[in-house]
Amino acid sequence: MIGESGFQISSGVFLMREEVIIEKIQSGNPAGLEALMDRYLPYVSAVVWHILRNAMPAEDGEEIVSDVFLAAWSRPEALRPGSVKAWLGAVARNKAKNRLRQINRTLPLEEDALDIPGPDDPPGEYERAVERQQVRQAVDSLPGPDREIFLRHYYYAQTVQEIARCMRINESTIKTKLRRGRMKLKEILTREGFLREA
Repeated sequence: MIGESGFQISSGVFLMREEVIIEKIQSGNPAGLEALMDRYLPYVSAVVWHILRNAMPAEDGEEIVSDVFLAAWSRPEALRPGSVKAWLGAVARNKAKNRLRQINRTLPLEEDALDIPGPDDPPGEYERAVERQQVRQAVDSLPGPDREIFLRHYYYAQTVQEIARCMRINESTIKTKLRRGRMKLKEILTREGFLREA
């Protein structure tokens, strides 16, 4: 239930509506950032730790989570109603992967990864990707099992071994489907003008 004050009630807890949160952050009101953290801290933490696993101390993971919310505070224009969670998740994955690269840990991405603009890329690139949802549409165009494998690997950072175990498919088949998925996505995104051919 949503009240006139801009709060919605969920299981007896008052939560600030997303539109109000964005408005407060964009006007520089710290209450907006606090409300954003109240709502999305567990989600952002889960995304970060799913990628980091046990690669670094808890303090480093907490710092990355804080950096995600700092990015939201620093770039309020990137926050759009209905896409805040997706934006935070993308920033969290990007920052966690960058931190792993800094300590020379390999990411669970066999062969060459699809190079998709991230939140820390030049201004406008990431917002445009989110707005058009081109990447998601391209992923959705993959056949069901291939889409699940692709999302598990690139979105949830599962290894080939983990996917094979969960889906009961042999590892070579997983690798083949990932390679075909990358090729199809590159083809779609290049055709749409989202990626430039090398």
